[in-house]
Amino acid sequence: MKPVAIFRHVGHEGAGHLGEFLDGHGIPRQLIAVDRGEAIPDSPDAFSGLVFMGGPMSVNDALPWIPHSLELIRKAVAADIPVLGHCLGGQLIARALGSTISRNPVKEIGWGEARVTEAPEAAAWFGDIHAFPAFHWHGETFSIPDAAVRILETGGCAQQGFVLGKHLALQCHVEMTAAMIEEWCRAGADEIAAADSPAVQAAETILAGIDRNLPAMTAVADRLYARWAAGLAA
Repeated sequence: MKPVAIFRHVGHEGAGHLGEFLDGHGIPRQLIAVDRGEAIPDSPDAFSGLVFMGGPMSVNDALPWIPHSLELIRKAVAADIPVLGHCLGGQLIARALGSTISRNPVKEIGWGEARVTEAPEAAAWFGDIHAFPAFHWHGETFSIPDAAVRILETGGCAQQGFVLGKHLALQCHVEMTAAMIEEWCRAGADEIAAADSPAVQAAETILAGIDRNLPAMTAVADRLYARWAAGLAA
């Protein structure tokens, strides 16, 4: 089986639980460290699927790798190679499919309930799950591309996720592990302190919620990843 390409945009936003899921199911993966200057491939043909992780930058920034990522996503969608995005990665998918990326009404950092929409496509991905605790760290959001279906929302962000066939874009971070959450709280301490949004939690609150929220979110992630992985190219 061809490997799943995982695009990392900053050192502390790696594959997380997705990597654990792929390893546990014997699915090969290849890290492409964009943060270290590794080039975006011209073609998706060497991979069974593409995964784009998060990052502090904006899709609207004039970064040299962003146009190449957008073109690769478009090629993968045209070739029916599954694409998955978390936060910035979801925004890359949305932009590649013609949508806009803009400031969200509030910055969201920390735990917040994500609600599954009533769309039939949402039920296909989430089953009988109607809500779950999700992890958030974003100030921008995407609009929903034409032909895609919105499947997830929070009180502070109506566009938390969409699907287009076998492609999945998430604004939230279901890939988190306890170690990643702890690292992000350290790395993002200044951002948390400077935020004036009611949807930004103190690091102490975030860390205190790990034991209560992470198992439920990880179970949802496993379900989403299993459905996405079922569409991987041979």
